[in-house]
Amino acid sequence: MKKAVIFCLIQLCVLLNSNTLFSQIENVIVEKYYVSDANDFTDISGGIVPIGSTTYRIYIDLAPGSILTKIYGDANHPFEIKSTEVFFNNILDGQTFAKEFLKARYTENTVALDSWLTIGQVAKKQGTKTYYGILKGQDDDGSFVGGVNNDGGSALIATGLLVNNDPSCGIPLTTADGIDTMTLTPTNWFDTGVLDFTTGNDSTIFGSLIPKKEFISTTFSLSNSGMTGVNLDSNQIIIAQLTTQGELSFKINLELEQLINGVPTIVKYVAKDTLLLAGEIFNPYLAYPQSCGCNDPDFLEYSSSYVCYLEGSCQTPIKFGCMDSMACNYDPEVNINIENLCCYPGKCNNRDIAVVCPELRGDSFEFLVHPNPVNGSLYLDVYSGIFSPITYTIYNTFGVKILEKTLNPALVITGEAIETSTMDNGLYHIQVEIGNMVSTQLFVKN
Repeated sequence: MKKAVIFCLIQLCVLLNSNTLFSQIENVIVEKYYVSDANDFTDISGGIVPIGSTTYRIYIDLAPGSILTKIYGDANHPFEIKSTEVFFNNILDGQTFAKEFLKARYTENTVALDSWLTIGQVAKKQGTKTYYGILKGQDDDGSFVGGVNNDGGSALIATGLLVNNDPSCGIPLTTADGIDTMTLTPTNWFDTGVLDFTTGNDSTIFGSLIPKKEFISTTFSLSNSGMTGVNLDSNQIIIAQLTTQGELSFKINLELEQLINGVPTIVKYVAKDTLLLAGEIFNPYLAYPQSCGCNDPDFLEYSSSYVCYLEGSCQTPIKFGCMDSMACNYDPEVNINIENLCCYPGKCNNRDIAVVCPELRGDSFEFLVHPNPVNGSLYLDVYSGIFSPITYTIYNTFGVKILEKTLNPALVITGEAIETSTMDNGLYHIQVEIGNMVSTQLFVKN
């Protein structure tokens, strides 16, 4: 029975946390795409990229079959991208949305380091193929970016720009450019909250007009007909490229199309677990840097908001059981109380109390009075380890005996009714005596 109760509790916890445990968002990947060097710093045609600036790419890692349709911010869940330093935007041919790039522009100066937004697509359609972002580690079709493919920038460097082989970025940009093709081309592109409505200018961190450190919007959205990853199994979809010398952070919200009971359904996922509305699901991966702590549900310190383990954060293993010191199976090491596991004489949730509390088999006994406080009949339950007459005596707070009664020998007595209607309101002692053993409890008459 105990195992069954615990199993049910665990199942309930799984259900309560199902939004996180069974989310279609498996991860949010921040890829270090490139780190600029002194050669890149020489270019002034595209705007100066400070030495040591890091270009990051953000990918939404979805369960196979899920489709990304929108990234957005609203009043309850702003869209936020921040850095401790300004973001770089190429002033010659930078774009706010990557789908506007011509493939050939990526070979010019530092265009390939521009900061932009997208949903999958990173260049315009060319012929029958459309270009998409892909992690460099999954890119097996070479590179048309950097090195001999680059025009050398305003300094006309013969070996080209974007050749830095910083080990923190893994595969060099000249070996894999993180761009691949598919025949699918998304349609129905729509955006709000970035470009000025009347002029079309972009003064956010994705435009070169005004250098800025952050973009926070409650009215932003970018959507299209829906995208999957280039590799359907890994299903990783790029949504942004960001270049900065500072420390990156973000909170992003998105809409997915996923099958629920076989029906394509739009579901919203948000980066904060507050102010959740119907149809919104909190997912901790959508905030960066990711929050680390105890992510093991077997420990009291566990929180579903942690997406990575912090050494030493899991301190207290969960122990289910009875925390009521009046119960015969009280366990001081228990830290999660399950009321139905607590056993008292005559009340053990249909279990054999002699099995649950075997110590009661010996020369000892337990008793329980209920309800407490009482204003009518008080009920006495006794579980004894010896077969002997049972005597109970009631005293008031002055030690005056109010009532005494001896019951026939028994191992178990349940529901012995004691009428208290003639007693004055106040505190009383009830003493139970079996053989040479005596135990006392308090109850209140009101």
